[in-house]
Amino acid sequence: MSRIDHYGDPSAPKANSVVPSVTAVVRDDGGRLLLIHKTDNNLWALPGGGHDIGESVADTVVREVAEETGIAVEVDGVVGLYTNPHHVIAYDDGEVRQQFSICFRAHPVGGSLRTSSESKEVRWTDPADLDGLDIHPSMRLRITHGLDEARREPYIG
Repeated sequence: MSRIDHYGDPSAPKANSVVPSVTAVVRDDGGRLLLIHKTDNNLWALPGGGHDIGESVADTVVREVAEETGIAVEVDGVVGLYTNPHHVIAYDDGEVRQQFSICFRAHPVGGSLRTSSESKEVRWTDPADLDGLDIHPSMRLRITHGLDEARREPYIG
C-alpha cells in the first residue's frame, strides 16, 4: 500500500482515522542509529508501526523493530509523543490518518539485519551521515530528539 504524507499542507485531505503507533530510536554500542528504507513512501525512517490489541506499547516496539529489521531490542524510555494534527497520511485505500506516534529509545540485544515487506533496506547509520538521507521532517524531528542525550523530558506535540 502506498502513502502520501501531508505535513502542514492546508490542502491536505481531512483525517478519518487515528491509529496509535510507535517508532524506536535504536543505537548500537558505536552510537550508530538503526534506520529502514521504507517500501510505502521510499523514505528513510525509524523502525516502527501500529499498536495491536492485546499488546503493551513496549511489546509493540519490540515486535515492530524485530519485524522490520531483524534486530531484537529492549525499551529504555520515551523520546516523545507526536500527535501533530497538521500531519496526516493519505493511503491509497482512502484512509487518511492523523499522526499519533509514541517514539521510544531502545537498545539492541540480538538478531541480525534483514529487510521485510515494509523495509527495502535496513542499516546502522552514523548520525553524521543523516543529512545525506531522504527523511520526512516529522521523522527527522523524532530522530533529533532521540539523539539528544541532554533531553530529560519527553517531547509532547
